Amino acid sequence: MALARLVALGASATKVEPPPGDPLITYSRAWYDRLHEGVTVEVLDLKADDGRARCDHLLSTTDVLLTSQRPSALARLGLGPARLAERFPALRTVSIVGDTTAPEQAGHDVTYQAEAGLLRDRLPITLLADLVGAERVVATVLLALRSAPGACLVVGLRDVVDDLRAPLDYGLTTDGGRLGGGDPAYGVYATRDGHIAVAALEPHFRARLYEALHLPVNAPLGAVMAQRTGAEWTAFAIDHDLPMAIVKTSAAPAREKRGHG
Repeated sequence: MALARLVALGASATKVEPPPGDPLITYSRAWYDRLHEGVTVEVLDLKADDGRARCDHLLSTTDVLLTSQRPSALARLGLGPARLAERFPALRTVSIVGDTTAPEQAGHDVTYQAEAGLLRDRLPITLLADLVGAERVVATVLLALRSAPGACLVVGLRDVVDDLRAPLDYGLTTDGGRLGGGDPAYGVYATRDGHIAVAALEPHFRARLYEALHLPVNAPLGAVMAQRTGAEWTAFAIDHDLPMAIVKTSAAPAREKRGHG
């Protein structure tokens, strides 16, 4: 994901995959193909002489090396920071690890969410550490390009998830917190045919919402929201310029990808 973002920003990228390939191909070929648009993929066995020679050639003309392996694995392949600094002094590296305090410890997105207290009794519907982490990686690569040759920067996915706890740590999204059910103008409500998300948090949205509903400000909304369908509430939101949206449960994309002008 980080590489795809960088390519979209104009980077030229070569990705090295091991002979078995990227596991994402077997999980979701369509997503793999999308993420690798504009990326040159080379399959190299870095445990073989010819594979290492080809990798060395690539590194000799590379600005930033982006890795996502444990430090010990990189060291065994001759790709540890100290070794790279000796052989490619102009190269900058950005290393993605699971946890900067314990980079050798095994983990994945779901375990980082579990440890951070962001998981309940079911699997999450998206990958927080991976996807938000990718955005942090992009920023770190851009920082590396502004750093002196030889710079070695590290991004920890567990660290990213810990940062995502902030609304919970400060009581905003705890049960009954302002964004955790304690504010009637900010919540998810049952409608006649599904659910609607309401986010009239700012004072002007809040006043407009309650005025349009002919209710006192901060009155409970459950009963009134149940009186209309999601489509009717969507039309209501457009008419009154209010932040409301139907809660979608389909696996289909929420909206079409839009280009940037």
